[in-house]
Amino acid sequence: TIVLNNPRRRNALSLPMLRCLRHDLLHDVKSRELRAIVIAAEGPVFCSGHDLKELSSEDDVKHHSQVFELCAEVMTLIQKLPVPVIAKVNGLATAAGCQLVASCDIAVASEKSQFATPGVNIGLFCSTPAVALGRSLPRKVALEMLFTGEPLSAQEALMHGLVSKVVPEDKLEEETMKISHKICESSKSVLALGKATFYRQITQDLDTAYRMTTQVMVDNLTLRDGQEGIEAFIQKRKPVWSH
Repeated sequence: TIVLNNPRRRNALSLPMLRCLRHDLLHDVKSRELRAIVIAAEGPVFCSGHDLKELSSEDDVKHHSQVFELCAEVMTLIQKLPVPVIAKVNGLATAAGCQLVASCDIAVASEKSQFATPGVNIGLFCSTPAVALGRSLPRKVALEMLFTGEPLSAQEALMHGLVSKVVPEDKLEEETMKISHKICESSKSVLALGKATFYRQITQDLDTAYRMTTQVMVDNLTLRDGQEGIEAFIQKRKPVWSH
């Protein structure tokens, strides 16, 4: 579990926060013991997005570029990791904070959570959050969020596919761990192959996607765990994964 822990700054994705997040996401990533990553936060705001003090005219264009480039690197890293990444959201997620939720593989939110891209209200359109948002939500829902800055409730976010589940606040930890533990029951190598393939095929046309995934299914069968799972099913026993 990685915890965004700067509640006094509303867990803003400052350069130091982004560097820490990148470091923690990569920590022990090759360890066989690592099966899932949960991103959580302290305080009433999950993440407020970029630290606007870093985006003022006091800093030059080079510094501004560094902020957005590192943020894009962290967001794309989440989908490149070989294990599922789960956002555990309990509170407000805005701008790049909403982008972070949309970039995770799974998101579990408490009923009090809200999601918004309000950059337009301060003259800074949420163009980079829109990349993740536009890939998670129907286009018209994403554009309404981007054009108005108005928040989605947790239930609206669930209805439109921004989050996977909405639960009462007192059940958030339990539900997130339930999903994590279920993931941990599967083969790490099979999950890694499946996750990488999902993100490759989702941007392709139908025929290309089927050609690619057909070959991946064949490749999956050459994995030690691919054969172990089938043999265990036939023999009516639990598989023993090598990961």
